[in-house]
Amino acid sequence: MAMAEAYVVADELVAGRFRLLEVFARETGREWWRAEDVRENRACLVTRTALPSTADQDTLRRTRSRVVRTSETMRLLCPGGAAAVIDAVVEPGTLWTAAQWIDGTPLTRLLEEEGPFDPVRAAGIGLEVLDVLRTAHEEGITHGELSPGQIFVRDGGTVVIAGFGLAGTTLAPRVAAPSYASPEQARDERIGPAADLWALGAILYTMTEGRPPFRDRGRTEATLRAVARLPLRAPLRTGPLTRTVEGLLRKNSRERLSRPVVRASLVRVLEEDAGAYGAVADAPASEAASEAAPPGGSPLRSRRALAAGVCLAVVAVAAAVLAVTHQSSEEDAGALPSGATASAGAGAGPSAGLSPGTGQGTATATAPSRSAAPGNGTTAAPTSDRTRSQSAPAPGTSAALPAGFRTYTAPEGFSLALPEDWKREGIRSGAANSYRITFGPGGASSPTLAVTYSERVGSDPVAVWRDDVEPGLAREDGYQRVGEIEATEQQGRPAADMEWLSGTGQARTHTFGRGFLLGGGRGYSLRFTTPAAEWDDPANEAVLRTALRTFRA
Repeated sequence: MAMAEAYVVADELVAGRFRLLEVFARETGREWWRAEDVRENRACLVTRTALPSTADQDTLRRTRSRVVRTSETMRLLCPGGAAAVIDAVVEPGTLWTAAQWIDGTPLTRLLEEEGPFDPVRAAGIGLEVLDVLRTAHEEGITHGELSPGQIFVRDGGTVVIAGFGLAGTTLAPRVAAPSYASPEQARDERIGPAADLWALGAILYTMTEGRPPFRDRGRTEATLRAVARLPLRAPLRTGPLTRTVEGLLRKNSRERLSRPVVRASLVRVLEEDAGAYGAVADAPASEAASEAAPPGGSPLRSRRALAAGVCLAVVAVAAAVLAVTHQSSEEDAGALPSGATASAGAGAGPSAGLSPGTGQGTATATAPSRSAAPGNGTTAAPTSDRTRSQSAPAPGTSAALPAGFRTYTAPEGFSLALPEDWKREGIRSGAANSYRITFGPGGASSPTLAVTYSERVGSDPVAVWRDDVEPGLAREDGYQRVGEIEATEQQGRPAADMEWLSGTGQARTHTFGRGFLLGGGRGYSLRFTTPAAEWDDPANEAVLRTALRTFRA
């Protein structure tokens, strides 16, 4: 896309107030102008966005009202992180949006002038964008039109995001920049936060590869069809961001990485290159661990004050940021054995879907939110794929164990912490060096933890649960999956979580399973199972939380 500057003097003022001076950035369906607010005698930013020519007057009025209202909401929620809109004017086929001047450069222009970014720089910008999106999503706001042109990068690396409020105001699936539309948006389906995460993945791809994952085909409809149907072009330059980018660019929105998992991944990239971002040892670990906004309300926290725009205490990243990874976060992805050895059966049982909890150091645990689960019994299930928190210590670090726990080292080559009264109850071997070892306190109705190893694991942990494991589980009496299979990470490895109910009456159980990949077709899964009626027992939660946090292979 050509980004050459064009100096254009407007014959008339936009809204009788804004004098257009020059175009300084463009992308499909959108252009940005340096302009002057003649009423206030100050510089401003005017954006021209193409609207469907078929939009009626009611739609046009709704567009203006929603853009102004949403932008003002974001400005208050995220001071310094969202563009402050002064006014918006809708004409047939065009939306003019005037905002206070942004002291930054559109990402589209940076990429044109400098070429692709290295993964560390891209991760820093991505982390900034993610924090603004977090603020929006927690208020029920989906951007829906995110693209490189909507991201303004300041000299220090911090960002300002423009364009809030436009999505959904017209009947068009995507108003501008169709290369960054999510597949569900391209199919003209209802969108939510997952669409913004897809766009973030596409932007990370563009920053490192120098081109979007789906090229603009000249016609919006053709580009959207490509986004919805064509496979992703494998990234070549994303380096340590590869798994993050691929996890965000999953066609199925339910299988995309969650925001906390993405955040932890981006932080790891920055931590590994901490020297490039200066010393941040004075940043408290508790601040790095928390996603909460600081006093004053800025969702970007003190990260915005750092010279490189990354305000995470990298010295505390491994312990702290991983403590906010989501319910399908870091410890056990689709490392389930394929075929018969992967299906649930006697000895392993369903593993209870309790949420993992605390990290080490100053990071604190968050118990899962629960609502009544369907099916028999009194079990409860997480209400959302965003409600559970869990953590894992970084490799090579130590973490204090809860009282009454000890570390068990298996002769098979893995270790984890379990309650002192738990024992190894048995092992069941399978083909291709696969095995399943079950631990528990003994007793027919006691909780159990099954560790399964296989050397025949597929490359997609979500698909392993869905295609290899679930068909076997579905043959059991009373089987019912709870929620969706969720992609996550386990200490930087691809992982996926699945939760289910099985059995009937007093024998009904609730299981949480996490599988993760080791590479070379090898993988582990951990399945924690409790009687359904004991699902909310804090002692059971502590067992699962600690096992996931301490498992090492």
